[in-house]
Amino acid sequence: MAKKNFVRLKGSQNFRLRLLLATLSSTPIIIDDIRSDDTAPGLRKHEVNLLWLFDKLCDDCVVEINETGTALKYKPGIIMGGKYLEHDCGLSRSIGYFLEPLIVLCLFAKRHTQIKLQGITNDAKDPSVDTFRLTTLNILKRFGVPSEGLELKIVNRGVPPMGGGEIMLSVPIVHSSLTAVNWIDDGMVKRIRGVSFSARVSSQFENAVRHSARGIFNHLLPDVHIFTDHKAGAQAGKSPGYGVSLVAETTSGCFISVDTAVSYGRKDETAEMDVDEKVELKSPEDVGVEIASALLGEIELGGVVDSTHQGLLFLLCALCPPDVSKVRVGKLSQYGMETLRLIRDFLSVKFVIKPDPSTGTVILKCVGCGMNNLSRKLS
Repeated sequence: MAKKNFVRLKGSQNFRLRLLLATLSSTPIIIDDIRSDDTAPGLRKHEVNLLWLFDKLCDDCVVEINETGTALKYKPGIIMGGKYLEHDCGLSRSIGYFLEPLIVLCLFAKRHTQIKLQGITNDAKDPSVDTFRLTTLNILKRFGVPSEGLELKIVNRGVPPMGGGEIMLSVPIVHSSLTAVNWIDDGMVKRIRGVSFSARVSSQFENAVRHSARGIFNHLLPDVHIFTDHKAGAQAGKSPGYGVSLVAETTSGCFISVDTAVSYGRKDETAEMDVDEKVELKSPEDVGVEIASALLGEIELGGVVDSTHQGLLFLLCALCPPDVSKVRVGKLSQYGMETLRLIRDFLSVKFVIKPDPSTGTVILKCVGCGMNNLSRKLS
């Protein structure tokens, strides 16, 4: 294989995606000017943590960071995967921040991956582990990822600021390549499912969220079921909080999801955390109404995935064999557009974007780069 030159990038934006695409395409990168003008310059804790996670999963990976953390040199290695792995995701971002790049990376590993992740399972910033379990894994199956061995199990809940959550993730390898999709039928919503949880607070909180959300959905369709998940003791993590994750399933097999969590939260990394500061938390009735409205908003936008999954959808299409993939999304999200640009830069895959005025949606087509799992063991 020809030796690739380092690609120079600037700034801290899209750090996860840059790292993932560099690893998948075996492209060494140098990132300069990482928050060099900030009062707290350099890489954040969660970004360094993500680098160590990649290092844990890959063999012969080279990571060099300068003293101020404003410059990074990253040379990807061979994606190994493996069983009995563990990683502490820390407290500055939730486990959801790490899951999207981790799952895609593991698809192209040498071995089936089983990993225990510790940290924050639910917060208001990143997608919850419930959303990954209920929605993301179903999207992967559309692209030919085997159902056997694809699993996410929530062991303990953990909310900000102290976390204490734990999940077990199992990801099978793609034996040759993904499967191109023609996925433009978003269908009609036939059922709504969800999970409301409470940890170190009364179960009345999750019940109030559940009843409040159902009060809106029951006017629209009969098949609504929101499960409850009350945690106590070690399974409840180290901080009090509650939240809910909802998913709407359509007649064409699409999963549209939203989630939120309410807790005392954490301050920015540049400020000191004051855990004892008592903030007035949002009422569970308001949370239920807001999350139900958010789900209806995502459904109204149209498309085969919700706005938070656009980036993953485009990435999977780009990694498919050299065949045409065609997908429909609602309004293009900022993250979705940035993903399209990075896919073009790293994988040389360009999408044809065509708005559909009759539905207010956007149809995207591309020819995949033909990413094969060259790391896998050959029998």
